[in-house]
Amino acid sequence: MSITSFYFLCLFALTLLLYYLVPKKVQWPLLLLLSIGYFLTSAEVRDSHAWYLILYPMAAVGAVWGAAILIDRTKEQKKKLAALICAVLFCVGLLCTLKFFHLGLLAPMGISFYTLTLLGYLFDVYYEIGPVQRNYGKLLLFGCYFPTMISGPIMKYSDMEKQMYTGHKLDYRNVTFGMQRMLLGFFKKLVISERTAILANEIFNNYEKYSGVSIWVGAAAFTMQLYTDFDGCMDIVLGISECFGIRLPENFSAPFLSRSIEEYWRRWHISLGDWLKNYLFYPLLRTKFFMNLPKKLKGKLGKKGAKQATTFLAMLILWFTIGYWHGGAWTFIIGSGLLHWFYIVSGKLMEPLFVKWRAFFHIEKEKKGFILFQRVRTFFLVMIGLVFFRSATVPDALRVLGRGVSGLGLQLFRNGVLSGLGLDWTELMILALSILFSAWVTIHNQKEDMRVTLEKKPIWLRWIALYALLFYVILLGKYGPGYSASEFIYQNFKV
Repeated sequence: MSITSFYFLCLFALTLLLYYLVPKKVQWPLLLLLSIGYFLTSAEVRDSHAWYLILYPMAAVGAVWGAAILIDRTKEQKKKLAALICAVLFCVGLLCTLKFFHLGLLAPMGISFYTLTLLGYLFDVYYEIGPVQRNYGKLLLFGCYFPTMISGPIMKYSDMEKQMYTGHKLDYRNVTFGMQRMLLGFFKKLVISERTAILANEIFNNYEKYSGVSIWVGAAAFTMQLYTDFDGCMDIVLGISECFGIRLPENFSAPFLSRSIEEYWRRWHISLGDWLKNYLFYPLLRTKFFMNLPKKLKGKLGKKGAKQATTFLAMLILWFTIGYWHGGAWTFIIGSGLLHWFYIVSGKLMEPLFVKWRAFFHIEKEKKGFILFQRVRTFFLVMIGLVFFRSATVPDALRVLGRGVSGLGLQLFRNGVLSGLGLDWTELMILALSILFSAWVTIHNQKEDMRVTLEKKPIWLRWIALYALLFYVILLGKYGPGYSASEFIYQNFKV
């Protein structure tokens, strides 16, 4: 059942009604039943009649649940470590078996996200920085909470414990704010993402016909497609959860306002970045090998250089993991991993030179023009990575980039070719206006949540604005007979 489908919205409305009618102590079991039901009606289960797929997350939760209780009860460090290792190997082994080794077994929906969510909980218990959940059903809800099964965000148990299991009274503000955010998500997904997909698919699938500007239009279209698809999904997910009185962690914070790749990754897929830093990068730096490495390199690189080289090596492992998590193919490892590692490392190494250049040309770092240049540069570097991300193979990506620097390539703007791509000038105008509106909302949200701003307006103006956006989505969204929005594109680019 697609999260954008009419049937899902009906199910959500019915569950929301029941949620506030039943006693508070029954609310979390109701969400658990809905989560299991949603899992069992997913396309993977329904189309293959593979009801047994629900056993995978239940087994992963069982392994983590048992290991966490054992870790909490025993005082022997060796037993704690053994329980941790066994549970991690079981969960990671299950993930790899289903996603990488292709043994003819179907991979259940959301396996990447619930695996990282559960392992984060287990690590917190092991390091004694998080509480233990002794109720299997409650931990199952945490691991398989239905809104997050699509594309996250990756949750931290200590942040979610009280919210998930404590009853909630009906709160008009939570419900209305949640539905407003869902509406914005549908707008991004159905109006913007599905239109940019038409341009991106045409150019990437037939890149031999295009060059120069046309290639970069395709790359920009795919960048916007991926962003509005993923961010739109997050708006829907966070909005659904907010209606139940449960606030999930934010996953995006205006990434295309970033002035560097490093800042971009602090704003894009925030929950994944935080998880990998807390449970991979920092623990890696605390291992004996990385603690001793600066001492070995000190004689050749100096104290500062040795420390920097050690950090860069740990970052290399981190970024390789990020790329591998997105799919395992080299297009993902390069496009969302190693290339970004190269951007960040080269930027840090060349920073002294950049400082001299700015001083020589009398460029003030905080001037609006220079900030705009940095943001455009960051967007362009991200686009290059996403060319690899979108291409079938690395050679294909290199050929696409090669076409991008060969000639002006104005094919898109001649003789009505745009109509041949499925976007006539009316569609292009709708797309351009929609992107501008989305950008305006994003920038406004950096100062104040648009919903809060709207709340301050007269009620008649508020309802006009909301109904205008609703009918804009209904009339101009890509859905209905002959069209399927059953998947969010980001599901195809992760483990």
